[in-house]
Amino acid sequence: MNYRSALAQMKPYTPGEQPPPGKFIKLNTNENPYPPAPAVVEAIRAAASGPLNRYPDPVATSFRRAAADALSLPGPEWILAGNGSDEILTILVRGFVGEGQKLRLPYPSYILYRTLADIQGAAWEQTPFVDDWKLPAAFGHSDDDLKLVLLPNPNSPSGTIVPPDEVAAIADSLTCPLVVDEAYVDFADDDCLDLVRQNENVLVTRTMSKSYGLAGVRFGFLVAQPQVIAELAKIKDSYNCDAISIAAATAAISSQDWLADVVAKMNTTRDRMASELSAMGFRVTPSHANFVWCQHSSGRHSEIYEYLKRNQILVRYMAFPDWGDGLRISVGTDDQIDACLLMIGRAIGSLG
Repeated sequence: MNYRSALAQMKPYTPGEQPPPGKFIKLNTNENPYPPAPAVVEAIRAAASGPLNRYPDPVATSFRRAAADALSLPGPEWILAGNGSDEILTILVRGFVGEGQKLRLPYPSYILYRTLADIQGAAWEQTPFVDDWKLPAAFGHSDDDLKLVLLPNPNSPSGTIVPPDEVAAIADSLTCPLVVDEAYVDFADDDCLDLVRQNENVLVTRTMSKSYGLAGVRFGFLVAQPQVIAELAKIKDSYNCDAISIAAATAAISSQDWLADVVAKMNTTRDRMASELSAMGFRVTPSHANFVWCQHSSGRHSEIYEYLKRNQILVRYMAFPDWGDGLRISVGTDDQIDACLLMIGRAIGSLG
């Protein structure tokens, strides 16, 4: 087979491990441990009994209207719906970065960004975080080949956030679009939606997989100025969101009281988990997401990970060249976190 050289040379993105249901406490892919809002289940049932022999609304009008209302946006024309935020990111890279051109991302962060550049035959440039997950001035530097900058905010794996005023300064220093990936923003205190209104070059991506509990449905969206949305909509698949996912996402984003309750519960659990991990000898990075990044004083993170896995608890062991390694642990229910912390204590005790 004569595959494109970009495809033959690239390394595929590897998602987090997905074990069979019911056998593991799963704290490795930042899913919501709670089921979605009751209105979501009702909406899915109604959609499933509807005209599934017909194509869905190609632009997810019902969702875009509900999202504009929930997020206090001027109108649905500020939103582009996608099959998960990963599809939105794909559209952005395809729309702005040509073959041989460049995108920039911080390091460590979401490695899918690099994969998307590789698929496009484009280059990627990593700017390492400094001084406890701060961005250096070089992150906002422009050059002729740079066509897109991606900023996960809050970041993964760290859970740290760049304040909106600093994001605005970065956007003002760039001559290309700045994408702020806000997959975890509902667990934080600030977001960058106001920057989208102020600057055509600021684009915000969101997902329904984390705070809204819809990882199994696949739905994400982009917030940008209407003229930007109109151009990028040319790239998406004709019917990129199915009728059931549109119904589920519309019901979810309309359930803001449910969202507030679940986020408050998860943030309380997150903060307790961070405190107890610190007491067990971990250095825990303050998190604004639904996970914590922690590094044990022993440095034996892979052994702790393997011990947990043998005892049917999955967390994410992550190692970054020239940076270090550690454990990223998703926020689960209180019972799940209690079991995880108990087993981490036993893992540490087994290190000798």
